[in-house]
Amino acid sequence: MEAPRFTELPSYERLKQLAAHPIDLTDPSALTPERVKTFTAHACGYQFLYGTERVDAKVMETLFALAKEAHALEKMGKMQAGGVVNVIHHFPSEERSVLHTATRDQFDHPQTAKSAAAAAQLAKHEIDKLKSFCHVVNHTKKFNDLVAIGIGGSDLGPRAHYIALEHLLKPGRKVHFVSNVDPDDMAAALKGLDLAKTCVVVVSKTGTTLETQSNEEYARQRFVEAGLKPQRHFISVSMKGSPMDDPQRYLECFYIWDWVGGRYSTTSMVGGVTLGFAFGFEVFVDFLKGAHAMDRVALSENGNENLPLLGALLSVWNRSFLKYPTLALIPYSQALARYPAHIQQVEMESNGKHIDQEGRFVDFSTGPVIWGEPGTNAQHSFYQLIHQGTDIIPIEFIGFAESQYGEDHTFKGTTLQQKLLSNLFAQAIALATGQKNENPDKDFRGNRPSHLLLGKQLTPTTLGALLAYFEHKVAFEGFIWGINSFDQEGVQLGKVLAQRLIDCFADPHKKAQYPLGAAFMDQLGEVT
Repeated sequence: MEAPRFTELPSYERLKQLAAHPIDLTDPSALTPERVKTFTAHACGYQFLYGTERVDAKVMETLFALAKEAHALEKMGKMQAGGVVNVIHHFPSEERSVLHTATRDQFDHPQTAKSAAAAAQLAKHEIDKLKSFCHVVNHTKKFNDLVAIGIGGSDLGPRAHYIALEHLLKPGRKVHFVSNVDPDDMAAALKGLDLAKTCVVVVSKTGTTLETQSNEEYARQRFVEAGLKPQRHFISVSMKGSPMDDPQRYLECFYIWDWVGGRYSTTSMVGGVTLGFAFGFEVFVDFLKGAHAMDRVALSENGNENLPLLGALLSVWNRSFLKYPTLALIPYSQALARYPAHIQQVEMESNGKHIDQEGRFVDFSTGPVIWGEPGTNAQHSFYQLIHQGTDIIPIEFIGFAESQYGEDHTFKGTTLQQKLLSNLFAQAIALATGQKNENPDKDFRGNRPSHLLLGKQLTPTTLGALLAYFEHKVAFEGFIWGINSFDQEGVQLGKVLAQRLIDCFADPHKKAQYPLGAAFMDQLGEVT
C-alpha cells in the first residue's frame, strides 16, 4: 500500500487553517519574557529559543501531531538502525542504508541492530587507522602542510569544520583546500609550500570524480617536478575497490562506504584525516562524541529535547504553510564563516526534490533555499532586505556565550563578545516586533520569524552536536514531506553535458555531434 501524500496527512488541513492567522509578533502583548522562556528547548549544551517564530501552543501541538502521522521518529530510528531508507518505491533507485551515524556510534548506548553495529565496526577500524596515522605524523613531524583535494561534500564539510576549530591548530600545521577545477585554485594552494614537508589527501567516494581526478594529477605533476615521489605524500579516502584504493599510488588508503552520503560524510575519514592532521586525534574523537550525543537526542520522543525534530517542524511550518521560500543561516561566530555553505549543501542537495518516495510528483514546496553569512558582517550587507524587503526571510541564528580564544577587549564599558551577543539578540527582537513610524521609510513591518541555537562555547564537542543537529533536521524534514533526502539525481544532467563539451575540447571533430554546445564554445573565439 502506498504511503499517504504529505498533503493527505490529517494535520495538514488543520495547519493550513492555523497558517491563515498566525500569531502577530508585533502585538505588544505577544513577545514577552514569559513567551521566550516557554518556547525554549535544550539538549547537548544548546538552548533552542523559538519564541520569535510565528507559532503558538496550538501550532506546535499540531506540528508534533503531523510528525507523528508521518512516522518521523520511527523513520529516524529505522535510519540509525541501518534500514533501507534511501529508496524511491516503484522506480530504480540507490536502495541503500543511510548510516553516517555509524561513523560516530563508538560511545555510550551504541546501536544494537545488526547492520548498524557492523557498520560501526567498519568505521572503528578506520578510526584506529587514523589514530596510528596521527601518531606517526605527530612523532616524526614529517609533514607540516596538508593539501585537501575534494569537491562537494568531500570539501564543504571538512573545510567548514576546519575553519570552525582553527584556534586549536597544532603548531606548524596548516591545511590548504582545493575543490574547484579552476587551475588557479590549485596554483594558489601550492604556492610557497615546501612540498617535501607537504601531504596531500585526495577524497572521492567513487574515485572517479572528474574535478578531483584532474586536480590530483595536477598536484602529482608538481611533486614529480620537485623531484619527489607522490606515493610517499598522497593519501586517499575512497570506497574499497575504487580506482583510488591503490597502495602503490598512496601512502595510506582510508575507506568510506556507499551508506555514507558525501554531504553527510564529515564524521567519516572524509573529515577525519583533515581534522586529525590539523588538530590531533583526540580533538576528532571529541567532535565525534558531540555528534553521537545529538544522534541519540534525535531519537527522543521528548519534544523539548529533540532539537533536530523541533528545527524540522519549524522549517516545515515556514516553508509549507507560511510559504517562505528561503532560510538565512546566520552564525554570530566568525569561526562558523563557512558553515552556511556546508549546510546549504546538506539541505538543498537533500531536500530539493520534486517527487516523493512513491515516485509521485509533489503538489507542495519542498526544501527552502539556504544561504547566509556570519553576523555582524551580515548586518552591514543584506539585513536591509531582511528587515524591509518585500519577501519575508526566516532566520536560523547560532550564537555562543563565550569566545573560543578567551581573549577580549572592553570598549565603552562592554566587551566585544557582549557587543556581539547584543547584536544577535537585538536582531531577533527587531525582526519579530518591528517598529511603527509615520515616515514609511523608517517603518518596520515585523513578524519576521527566527529562532536561535545558543551554546556556551564552540568546542569540538559542541561543533559535532551542531553538525548532527543539521543533518537530522534535514532528515526529519524529508521524513515529514515523504521525500528521499539521501540521493542527488539532480546533479547528474549537468555533469553528463559537461563531459560532452570536454570531449569536444579534446577532439574538435566531435563538435558536429553536439551543435548546441559547439555554439557556446564558438563564443570563446569572440572573447577579446
